Amino acid sequence: MPTTLTMPKLTPTMEEGTIVKWHKKEGDAIKSGEVLFEVATDKATVEHSALDDGYIRKILAPEGSEAKVNQPVAITTETADESIESYQPEGTAAEPPKQDEEPAAESKTEEAKPAAKPSTNAMTEPGFEPEPPLQDYKFEFATSPQEKAFATPLAKKIAKEQGLDLSGVKGSGPGGRVMKQDLALAQKGSSVSFGSQKAPKVIPGTFQEEKLSPMRKAIGQRLQASKTFIPHFYVTQEVNASPMVQVREQLKKMDLKVTFNDFVIRACALALRDHPVVNSGFNSANQSIIRFETIDISIAVTIDEGLITPIIHHADYKNLGQISAQVKSLATQAKEGKLQPEQYKGGSFTISNLGMFGINFFTAVINPPQAAILAVGGIVDKPVVEFVESAEEYRVVPGKTMELVLSCDHRVVDGVDGAKFIKSVQGYLENPAILLV
Repeated sequence: MPTTLTMPKLTPTMEEGTIVKWHKKEGDAIKSGEVLFEVATDKATVEHSALDDGYIRKILAPEGSEAKVNQPVAITTETADESIESYQPEGTAAEPPKQDEEPAAESKTEEAKPAAKPSTNAMTEPGFEPEPPLQDYKFEFATSPQEKAFATPLAKKIAKEQGLDLSGVKGSGPGGRVMKQDLALAQKGSSVSFGSQKAPKVIPGTFQEEKLSPMRKAIGQRLQASKTFIPHFYVTQEVNASPMVQVREQLKKMDLKVTFNDFVIRACALALRDHPVVNSGFNSANQSIIRFETIDISIAVTIDEGLITPIIHHADYKNLGQISAQVKSLATQAKEGKLQPEQYKGGSFTISNLGMFGINFFTAVINPPQAAILAVGGIVDKPVVEFVESAEEYRVVPGKTMELVLSCDHRVVDGVDGAKFIKSVQGYLENPAILLV
Protein backbone atom coordinates (compact mmCIF):
# COMPACT_ATOMS: atom_id res chain seq x y z
CA MET A 1 0.00 0.00 0.00
CA PRO A 2 1.18 3.61 -0.51
CA THR A 3 2.96 5.28 2.37
CA THR A 4 3.98 8.86 3.09
CA LEU A 5 7.62 9.87 3.43
CA THR A 6 7.82 12.86 5.77
CA MET A 7 10.51 15.37 6.63
CA PRO A 8 12.54 13.82 9.49
CA LYS A 9 13.69 15.74 12.56
CA LEU A 10 17.45 15.58 12.01
CA THR A 11 18.56 17.88 14.86
CA PRO A 12 17.01 18.60 18.28
CA THR A 13 16.29 22.22 17.34
CA MET A 14 15.16 21.57 13.76
CA GLU A 15 11.68 22.84 12.89
CA GLU A 16 11.98 22.85 9.11
CA GLY A 17 14.52 21.97 6.43
CA THR A 18 15.29 22.73 2.81
CA ILE A 19 15.55 19.88 0.28
CA VAL A 20 18.97 20.48 -1.26
CA LYS A 21 19.12 17.44 -3.55
CA TRP A 22 17.09 14.34 -4.35
CA HIS A 23 19.22 11.26 -5.01
CA LYS A 24 16.18 9.44 -6.43
CA LYS A 25 13.59 10.48 -8.98
CA GLU A 26 9.98 9.48 -9.41
CA GLY A 27 9.71 5.83 -10.40
CA ASP A 28 13.11 4.80 -9.01
CA ALA A 29 13.46 1.75 -6.80
CA ILE A 30 14.84 2.34 -3.33
CA LYS A 31 16.52 -0.01 -0.91
CA SER A 32 16.88 0.25 2.82
CA GLY A 33 19.94 2.30 3.69
CA GLU A 34 20.18 4.13 0.36
CA VAL A 35 20.43 7.92 0.50
CA LEU A 36 17.13 9.48 -0.60
CA PHE A 37 17.78 13.21 -0.28
CA GLU A 38 19.95 15.86 1.37
CA VAL A 39 18.44 18.37 3.79
CA ALA A 40 19.84 21.75 4.84
CA THR A 41 18.95 22.00 8.52
CA ASP A 42 19.59 24.69 11.11
CA LYS A 43 22.99 23.10 11.77
CA ALA A 44 24.33 21.45 8.62
CA THR A 45 23.43 19.66 5.40
CA VAL A 46 22.45 16.11 6.34
CA GLU A 47 21.74 13.03 4.23
CA HIS A 48 18.54 11.07 4.90
CA SER A 49 18.42 7.37 4.02
CA ALA A 50 15.53 5.03 3.25
CA LEU A 51 14.25 2.83 6.06
CA ASP A 52 12.45 0.28 3.84
CA ASP A 53 12.57 -1.08 0.30
CA GLY A 54 10.10 0.25 -2.26
CA TYR A 55 9.61 2.78 -5.04
CA ILE A 56 9.48 6.58 -5.17
CA ARG A 57 6.12 7.28 -6.84
CA LYS A 58 5.65 11.01 -6.34
CA ILE A 59 7.90 13.77 -5.00
CA LEU A 60 5.87 16.36 -3.08
CA ALA A 61 8.78 18.63 -2.06
CA PRO A 62 11.12 19.33 -5.01
CA GLU A 63 14.72 20.49 -4.68
CA GLY A 64 14.98 23.96 -3.17
CA SER A 65 11.64 23.77 -1.35
CA GLU A 66 11.19 24.05 2.42
CA ALA A 67 9.28 21.54 4.50
CA LYS A 68 8.43 21.50 8.18
CA VAL A 69 9.22 18.48 10.34
CA ASN A 70 6.69 15.66 9.66
CA GLN A 71 5.43 17.40 6.50
CA PRO A 72 5.00 14.98 3.55
CA VAL A 73 7.85 15.14 1.02
CA ALA A 74 7.14 12.06 -1.10
CA ILE A 75 4.83 9.09 -1.65
CA THR A 76 6.29 5.58 -1.78
CA THR A 77 4.85 2.16 -2.60
CA GLU A 78 5.99 -1.42 -2.15
CA THR A 79 5.58 -2.25 -5.85
CA ALA A 80 6.21 -0.20 -8.99
CA ASP A 81 2.67 -0.55 -10.43
CA GLU A 82 0.60 0.16 -7.33
CA SER A 83 -1.95 2.96 -7.82
CA ILE A 84 -1.66 6.18 -5.81
CA GLU A 85 -4.49 8.14 -7.46
CA SER A 86 -6.84 8.17 -4.48
CA TYR A 87 -4.13 8.20 -1.82
CA GLN A 88 -4.10 11.21 0.51
CA PRO A 89 -0.62 11.79 2.03
CA GLU A 90 -0.60 11.58 5.81
CA GLY A 91 0.14 14.79 7.67
CA THR A 92 -1.21 17.11 4.97
CA ALA A 93 -2.83 20.01 6.75
CA ALA A 94 -6.28 21.10 5.62
CA GLU A 95 -6.33 24.48 3.94
CA PRO A 96 -7.75 27.25 6.13
CA PRO A 97 -11.13 28.65 5.02
CA LYS A 98 -10.97 31.70 2.79
CA GLN A 99 -12.00 35.04 4.20
CA ASP A 100 -15.02 35.32 1.91
CA GLU A 101 -16.37 31.88 2.90
CA GLU A 102 -19.15 31.53 5.47
CA PRO A 103 -18.04 30.05 8.81
CA ALA A 104 -19.36 26.67 9.94
CA ALA A 105 -23.02 26.56 11.05
CA GLU A 106 -22.26 25.79 14.67
CA SER A 107 -19.87 28.72 14.91
CA LYS A 108 -22.71 31.13 13.99
CA THR A 109 -24.50 30.38 17.23
CA GLU A 110 -21.46 31.03 19.36
CA GLU A 111 -21.01 34.47 20.80
CA ALA A 112 -17.97 36.33 19.57
CA LYS A 113 -15.22 36.06 22.10
CA PRO A 114 -13.06 39.09 22.78
CA ALA A 115 -9.62 38.90 21.24
CA ALA A 116 -6.91 37.90 23.68
CA LYS A 117 -4.75 40.79 24.76
CA PRO A 118 -1.12 40.46 23.80
CA SER A 119 1.23 39.71 26.66
CA THR A 120 2.93 42.80 28.01
CA ASN A 121 6.15 40.77 28.20
CA ALA A 122 6.10 39.83 24.52
CA MET A 123 8.80 41.51 22.46
CA THR A 124 8.27 41.64 18.72
CA GLU A 125 10.43 43.16 16.02
CA PRO A 126 8.76 46.08 14.23
CA GLY A 127 7.91 45.46 10.61
CA PHE A 128 10.18 46.91 7.94
CA GLU A 129 9.66 47.33 4.24
CA PRO A 130 12.31 48.85 1.95
CA GLU A 131 11.47 51.94 -0.06
CA PRO A 132 10.48 51.19 -3.68
CA PRO A 133 12.97 51.98 -6.47
CA LEU A 134 12.93 55.49 -7.93
CA GLN A 135 11.07 54.72 -11.15
CA ASP A 136 11.21 58.35 -12.40
CA TYR A 137 14.93 58.73 -11.70
CA LYS A 138 16.88 60.53 -14.42
CA PHE A 139 20.41 59.24 -14.94
CA GLU A 140 23.06 61.92 -14.52
CA PHE A 141 25.47 60.36 -17.03
CA ALA A 142 24.14 59.48 -20.43
CA THR A 143 27.34 57.93 -21.74
CA SER A 144 30.46 56.32 -20.37
CA PRO A 145 33.90 58.02 -20.52
CA GLN A 146 34.98 55.31 -22.97
CA GLU A 147 32.23 56.36 -25.37
CA LYS A 148 33.12 60.05 -24.99
CA ALA A 149 36.86 59.48 -25.36
CA PHE A 150 38.48 61.04 -28.45
CA ALA A 151 39.82 57.82 -29.95
CA THR A 152 39.57 55.70 -33.04
CA PRO A 153 36.90 52.95 -33.10
CA LEU A 154 39.63 50.30 -33.03
CA ALA A 155 41.30 51.87 -29.97
CA LYS A 156 37.94 52.07 -28.19
CA LYS A 157 37.21 48.43 -28.94
CA ILE A 158 40.59 47.21 -27.68
CA ALA A 159 40.36 49.42 -24.58
CA LYS A 160 36.93 48.01 -23.77
CA GLU A 161 38.08 44.42 -24.20
CA GLN A 162 41.19 44.95 -22.02
CA GLY A 163 39.54 47.21 -19.44
CA LEU A 164 41.80 50.19 -20.17
CA ASP A 165 41.09 53.77 -19.10
CA LEU A 166 41.48 56.18 -22.04
CA SER A 167 40.76 59.36 -20.08
CA GLY A 168 44.42 59.90 -19.17
CA VAL A 169 45.98 58.96 -22.51
CA LYS A 170 47.39 61.66 -24.81
CA GLY A 171 46.72 60.60 -28.39
CA SER A 172 49.29 60.74 -31.18
CA GLY A 173 46.72 60.90 -33.99
CA PRO A 174 45.27 63.91 -35.77
CA GLY A 175 43.91 66.46 -33.30
CA GLY A 176 45.17 64.35 -30.39
CA ARG A 177 43.03 61.32 -31.24
CA VAL A 178 44.03 58.15 -29.35
CA MET A 179 45.38 55.53 -31.70
CA LYS A 180 45.95 51.80 -31.25
CA GLN A 181 49.69 52.34 -30.58
CA ASP A 182 48.84 54.79 -27.76
CA LEU A 183 47.14 52.07 -25.70
CA ALA A 184 50.52 51.02 -24.30
CA LEU A 185 50.33 54.15 -22.12
CA ALA A 186 46.79 53.44 -20.87
CA GLN A 187 46.20 52.29 -17.30
CA LYS A 188 43.88 49.54 -16.20
CA GLY A 189 40.50 50.94 -15.22
CA SER A 190 39.48 50.67 -11.54
CA SER A 191 36.69 51.76 -9.26
CA VAL A 192 38.75 54.73 -8.05
CA SER A 193 39.95 56.07 -11.40
CA PHE A 194 38.77 59.60 -12.18
CA GLY A 195 36.52 59.71 -15.20
CA SER A 196 36.48 55.94 -15.77
CA GLN A 197 33.06 55.15 -14.28
CA LYS A 198 30.60 53.56 -16.67
CA ALA A 199 27.09 54.88 -17.11
CA PRO A 200 24.74 53.53 -14.40
CA LYS A 201 22.27 50.91 -15.54
CA VAL A 202 20.34 50.17 -12.32
CA ILE A 203 17.65 52.45 -10.89
CA PRO A 204 18.55 53.68 -7.35
CA GLY A 205 16.74 51.70 -4.69
CA THR A 206 16.62 48.50 -6.74
CA PHE A 207 16.99 45.44 -4.54
CA GLN A 208 16.52 41.68 -4.41
CA GLU A 209 15.30 39.63 -1.46
CA GLU A 210 16.59 36.18 -0.66
CA LYS A 211 15.17 33.66 1.78
CA LEU A 212 17.05 32.85 4.93
CA SER A 213 18.65 29.42 4.91
CA PRO A 214 17.50 27.13 7.75
CA MET A 215 20.87 27.63 9.45
CA ARG A 216 20.80 31.43 9.08
CA LYS A 217 17.21 31.54 10.34
CA ALA A 218 18.12 29.46 13.41
CA ILE A 219 21.16 31.65 14.08
CA GLY A 220 19.04 34.79 13.92
CA GLN A 221 16.37 33.41 16.24
CA ARG A 222 18.83 32.05 18.81
CA LEU A 223 21.06 35.11 18.93
CA GLN A 224 18.13 37.54 18.98
CA ALA A 225 16.72 35.63 21.95
CA SER A 226 20.19 35.56 23.52
CA LYS A 227 20.70 39.32 23.27
CA THR A 228 17.11 40.04 24.31
CA PHE A 229 16.77 37.81 27.37
CA ILE A 230 20.32 37.13 28.60
CA PRO A 231 21.80 39.90 30.79
CA HIS A 232 25.23 40.21 29.17
CA PHE A 233 28.22 41.81 30.85
CA TYR A 234 31.75 42.07 29.47
CA VAL A 235 35.27 41.74 30.87
CA THR A 236 38.20 42.92 28.73
CA GLN A 237 41.89 42.03 29.10
CA GLU A 238 44.96 42.96 27.06
CA VAL A 239 47.49 40.13 26.75
CA ASN A 240 51.21 40.40 26.09
CA ALA A 241 51.44 38.12 23.05
CA SER A 242 55.21 38.34 22.51
CA PRO A 243 56.04 35.12 24.44
CA MET A 244 53.34 33.22 22.51
CA VAL A 245 54.71 34.51 19.19
CA GLN A 246 58.22 33.40 20.16
CA VAL A 247 57.10 29.89 21.15
CA ARG A 248 55.07 29.51 17.96
CA GLU A 249 58.09 30.52 15.87
CA GLN A 250 60.26 27.97 17.72
CA LEU A 251 57.70 25.24 17.03
CA LYS A 252 57.47 26.33 13.41
CA LYS A 253 61.23 25.91 12.98
CA MET A 254 60.82 22.30 14.08
CA ASP A 255 57.99 21.76 11.56
CA LEU A 256 55.32 21.82 14.27
CA LYS A 257 52.62 24.16 12.95
CA VAL A 258 50.01 25.47 15.38
CA THR A 259 47.87 28.58 15.32
CA PHE A 260 47.45 31.28 17.94
CA ASN A 261 43.86 30.09 18.30
CA ASP A 262 45.17 26.69 19.37
CA PHE A 263 47.05 28.39 22.21
CA VAL A 264 43.85 30.23 23.22
CA ILE A 265 41.82 26.99 23.23
CA ARG A 266 44.38 25.24 25.42
CA ALA A 267 44.59 28.23 27.77
CA CYS A 268 40.80 28.45 28.09
CA ALA A 269 40.52 24.72 28.75
CA LEU A 270 42.95 24.97 31.67
CA ALA A 271 41.34 28.19 32.94
CA LEU A 272 37.89 26.54 32.88
CA ARG A 273 39.32 23.73 34.98
CA ASP A 274 40.55 26.36 37.45
CA HIS A 275 37.23 28.27 37.41
CA PRO A 276 34.40 25.75 36.85
CA VAL A 277 31.71 28.37 37.54
CA VAL A 278 32.39 29.77 34.05
CA ASN A 279 32.01 26.29 32.56
CA SER A 280 28.27 26.53 33.13
CA GLY A 281 24.97 27.27 31.44
CA PHE A 282 21.41 28.36 32.11
CA ASN A 283 18.24 26.34 31.53
CA SER A 284 15.62 28.97 30.70
CA ALA A 285 12.84 26.35 30.62
CA ASN A 286 12.95 25.76 34.37
CA GLN A 287 15.16 28.66 35.47
CA SER A 288 18.06 26.55 36.72
CA ILE A 289 21.85 26.71 36.42
CA ILE A 290 23.64 23.99 34.46
CA ARG A 291 27.04 22.88 35.78
CA PHE A 292 28.83 21.06 32.97
CA GLU A 293 30.98 18.18 34.19
CA THR A 294 33.22 18.13 31.10
CA ILE A 295 35.08 20.94 29.36
CA ASP A 296 33.85 20.92 25.77
CA ILE A 297 34.89 24.04 23.87
CA SER A 298 32.88 25.18 20.84
CA ILE A 299 34.82 26.96 18.09
CA ALA A 300 32.91 29.44 15.91
CA VAL A 301 33.49 28.60 12.22
CA THR A 302 32.04 30.61 9.33
CA ILE A 303 30.61 28.69 6.38
CA ASP A 304 28.57 29.79 3.36
CA GLU A 305 25.25 29.04 5.06
CA GLY A 306 26.09 30.93 8.25
CA LEU A 307 27.90 30.06 11.45
CA ILE A 308 28.48 26.70 13.10
CA THR A 309 30.32 25.75 16.26
CA PRO A 310 32.15 22.39 16.11
CA ILE A 311 33.31 21.15 19.50
CA ILE A 312 36.63 20.08 21.01
CA HIS A 313 35.41 17.55 23.58
CA HIS A 314 37.43 17.06 26.79
CA ALA A 315 39.62 19.97 25.70
CA ASP A 316 41.46 20.10 29.04
CA TYR A 317 42.81 16.58 28.46
CA LYS A 318 44.26 17.33 25.01
CA ASN A 319 47.69 18.78 24.30
CA LEU A 320 48.40 21.60 21.88
CA GLY A 321 49.13 19.28 18.95
CA GLN A 322 45.94 17.26 19.44
CA ILE A 323 43.87 20.43 19.66
CA SER A 324 45.49 21.84 16.50
CA ALA A 325 44.83 18.67 14.49
CA GLN A 326 41.24 18.36 15.65
CA VAL A 327 40.41 22.03 14.95
CA LYS A 328 41.71 21.71 11.38
CA SER A 329 39.74 18.52 10.83
CA LEU A 330 36.50 19.95 12.24
CA ALA A 331 36.85 23.20 10.26
CA THR A 332 37.32 21.26 7.03
CA GLN A 333 34.31 19.03 7.70
CA ALA A 334 32.19 22.07 8.63
CA LYS A 335 32.96 23.85 5.34
CA GLU A 336 32.20 20.65 3.41
CA GLY A 337 28.92 20.16 5.31
CA LYS A 338 30.05 16.77 6.65
CA LEU A 339 29.90 17.35 10.41
CA GLN A 340 28.02 14.71 12.37
CA PRO A 341 25.49 15.92 15.00
CA GLU A 342 27.70 14.81 17.88
CA GLN A 343 30.47 17.06 16.52
CA TYR A 344 28.50 20.30 16.91
CA LYS A 345 25.71 19.58 19.42
CA GLY A 346 26.36 20.76 22.97
CA GLY A 347 29.50 22.43 24.22
CA SER A 348 30.09 24.17 27.54
CA PHE A 349 32.03 27.29 26.40
CA THR A 350 32.59 29.06 23.07
CA ILE A 351 35.58 30.85 21.49
CA SER A 352 35.10 33.26 18.58
CA ASN A 353 38.29 34.52 16.91
CA LEU A 354 38.29 37.29 14.29
CA GLY A 355 41.98 38.05 14.58
CA MET A 356 42.76 36.37 11.26
CA PHE A 357 40.56 38.99 9.57
CA GLY A 358 42.55 41.88 11.01
CA ILE A 359 40.00 42.66 13.75
CA ASN A 360 41.60 43.87 16.97
CA PHE A 361 38.58 44.16 19.26
CA PHE A 362 34.95 42.97 19.29
CA THR A 363 32.31 41.59 21.64
CA ALA A 364 30.48 38.32 21.02
CA VAL A 365 26.90 37.25 21.75
CA ILE A 366 26.49 34.32 24.14
CA ASN A 367 25.56 30.98 22.56
CA PRO A 368 22.74 29.63 24.78
CA PRO A 369 22.46 27.62 26.92
CA GLN A 370 26.15 28.34 27.60
CA ALA A 371 26.94 31.10 30.09
CA ALA A 372 30.05 32.62 28.48
CA ILE A 373 31.86 33.22 25.19
CA LEU A 374 35.37 34.60 24.58
CA ALA A 375 36.02 37.04 21.72
CA VAL A 376 39.65 36.98 20.52
CA GLY A 377 41.21 39.80 18.53
CA GLY A 378 44.31 39.82 16.37
CA ILE A 379 47.89 40.37 17.53
CA VAL A 380 48.93 44.01 17.19
CA ASP A 381 52.40 45.59 17.17
CA LYS A 382 52.46 48.46 19.66
CA PRO A 383 54.80 50.07 22.19
CA VAL A 384 54.59 48.56 25.67
CA VAL A 385 56.17 49.40 29.01
CA GLU A 386 58.61 46.70 30.13
CA PHE A 387 60.95 46.37 33.10
CA VAL A 388 64.56 46.01 31.94
CA GLU A 389 66.41 44.09 34.64
CA SER A 390 69.89 44.97 33.40
CA ALA A 391 69.13 48.67 33.72
CA GLU A 392 66.73 48.21 36.66
CA GLU A 393 64.22 50.55 35.09
CA TYR A 394 61.04 50.59 33.04
CA ARG A 395 61.35 51.36 29.33
CA VAL A 396 59.00 51.69 26.38
CA VAL A 397 59.86 48.88 23.96
CA PRO A 398 58.26 47.34 20.84
CA GLY A 399 55.66 44.76 21.84
CA LYS A 400 52.83 42.57 20.61
CA THR A 401 49.43 42.55 22.28
CA MET A 402 46.12 40.71 21.94
CA GLU A 403 42.68 41.82 23.17
CA LEU A 404 40.33 39.34 24.85
CA VAL A 405 36.69 40.11 25.65
CA LEU A 406 34.67 37.72 27.81
CA SER A 407 30.86 37.92 27.51
CA CYS A 408 29.08 36.46 30.54
CA ASP A 409 25.51 35.63 31.53
CA HIS A 410 25.03 37.55 34.78
CA ARG A 411 22.39 35.05 35.93
CA VAL A 412 25.16 32.45 36.22
CA VAL A 413 28.52 34.25 36.35
CA ASP A 414 29.34 37.24 38.55
CA GLY A 415 31.83 39.94 37.66
CA VAL A 416 34.49 38.60 40.00
CA ASP A 417 34.21 35.10 38.49
CA GLY A 418 34.59 36.51 34.98
CA ALA A 419 37.57 38.62 36.04
CA LYS A 420 39.35 35.69 37.68
CA PHE A 421 38.81 33.51 34.64
CA ILE A 422 40.13 35.98 32.08
CA LYS A 423 43.16 36.74 34.29
CA SER A 424 43.91 33.01 34.33
CA VAL A 425 43.69 32.90 30.53
CA GLN A 426 46.08 35.86 30.42
CA GLY A 427 48.51 34.09 32.71
CA TYR A 428 48.58 30.97 30.56
CA LEU A 429 49.00 32.90 27.29
CA GLU A 430 51.80 35.10 28.65
CA ASN A 431 53.60 31.97 29.88
CA PRO A 432 52.95 29.66 26.94
CA ALA A 433 55.54 27.05 27.92
CA ILE A 434 53.00 25.72 30.41
CA LEU A 435 50.64 25.04 27.50
CA LEU A 436 53.10 22.60 25.95
CA VAL A 437 53.08 20.16 28.86
